[in-house]
Parts: sequence; C-alpha cells; structure tokens
Amino acid sequence: MIKIFSWNVNGIRAVIKKGDFARFIEKYDPDILCIQETKANREQVEIDLGDYDEYWSSAEKKGYSGTAIFTKHAPLTVIEGIPPEIAQKYELSDTYGDTTKEGRVLTLEFEPFYVSTVYTPNAKDDLSRIPMREAWDPAYLEFMKSLEKKKPVIYCGDFNVAHTEDDLARPKENVGNKGFTKEERAGFDAMVQAGFVDTFRMFIKGNGHYTWWSHWGGARERNVGWRIDYIMASPTLTPLISRAQIHPQILGSDHCPVSVDIAL
Repeated sequence: MIKIFSWNVNGIRAVIKKGDFARFIEKYDPDILCIQETKANREQVEIDLGDYDEYWSSAEKKGYSGTAIFTKHAPLTVIEGIPPEIAQKYELSDTYGDTTKEGRVLTLEFEPFYVSTVYTPNAKDDLSRIPMREAWDPAYLEFMKSLEKKKPVIYCGDFNVAHTEDDLARPKENVGNKGFTKEERAGFDAMVQAGFVDTFRMFIKGNGHYTWWSHWGGARERNVGWRIDYIMASPTLTPLISRAQIHPQILGSDHCPVSVDIAL
C-alpha cells in the first residue's frame, strides 16, 4: 500500500514552526507527500525528514508560490516545471509574472507511475488572470497527457477551482466569482474529458466536503468551504485506489490535506 498525500501548506516555515507539520508526519506517515505554496527555498527551511528524499521547486521571487515532494521511494527521474516544448505553445506570462518561474509544477517518475504536484495560478478577485488560466490549464493538461503515453499518472495539488456545485458550500452566491467561473470549471472539465479521474469522487458524492476555508467569519468551524485541492489519476490506476480522503482535522494552513491509498 502506498499512501500519497497532497497539502497546500500556505507557507511551510510557518507550519513547521507551529509544530503542525511534525504532528502530521508522525501521525499519517505518508509514502509520498506533495506540497504546494511552500513560500520558501530549501535553505530557508529547518526540517530533517530522515526517511524521505526531498525535491523542491521554488519561485525566483522570494517567499512566493513553490512546490515540493517528500518521498520514501527514490524516483527514477525528476522534472521541474512544464517542459519547454509544451510551455512555449502557451502564453504563460502576464503582467503579474512568468508562471514558469514560480515553482508551480514538480513531477517525479517512479516505476509504476508518475506523480506530479501543481499549484495552479489564482484567477484574482477581479478575474484579471482568467486569460492566464485559459492558457495554464490546457498547458498542464497537455503535460499530463504526454506523460500518460509512457505510464499512468497521478497528479495533485491546489487547482484553485471548485469543479461542481457540490464542491463549495455556497455555489449560487459564487457563480462567476474567482474559483467558480465557467472558464476555470471548463479547465477542470477538460481533464475529466481527457479521462483523468477525480479520486475523491470515486468514493464520496454530495456536498459538505471541502479543502479550503476563508479566515473570515469562522468559516472553517462552520464548514463554509471550497473543495479546490484534488488528486487526479489515470483511469488504469483506479482499480488500485482503495481509498481517497479529505483531512479537515489537520490544522496549520487554510487548506487541509487530501490523500489516496494505492494497492501496489
């Protein structure tokens, strides 16, 4: 059994300092842990995970974005970012910055499958980054499809979109808002249409299951949240996935981890 976790920590140094990261590792002992929004370079982080190999992709801009993967299984290859031959087909830079220099994608190849983690650009409150999303989403999907030609893929992270009305507590009030626009949802639809499977929905239907909560108004305590963190899988892997979970009891970030168990 391989346990894969994904967690947007919203600043890994803060989560470590509060002790939440160590408690999480001790309790859940993931085989592969994918992290988004590290907001740090490796040399800035005081952490010693003796059982794990560490791989980091940090933004050129200090204290911003970034991804990492901690794994007990040594990878065959490491791919940082979206490969240039795919990225150059899309406009992945705008007035906010060049998303290819923000440490948003990190992918490891293992014997049975690839594992990729992604921190998808936020559309912004005024939706000014929707054009970026309309380039980013198909670029990342093309990357995943290119990997899948070689072996199955598991990709996970903060996709910054609630896919359906069941994926946020207040869908009617949020139609057209950041994270629930038709453009962002279409990006997720395209992944499903390409055959990739939302692993959580293999097991759990309906609403009330969220991975991110606003800091305002006691949203987390009242479970007024959004499901914007996902673990997606190639369809050939789904018979091996025995469980997919959301872990709202794990504190330390405005996001909580999500996980899958794979029988290998």
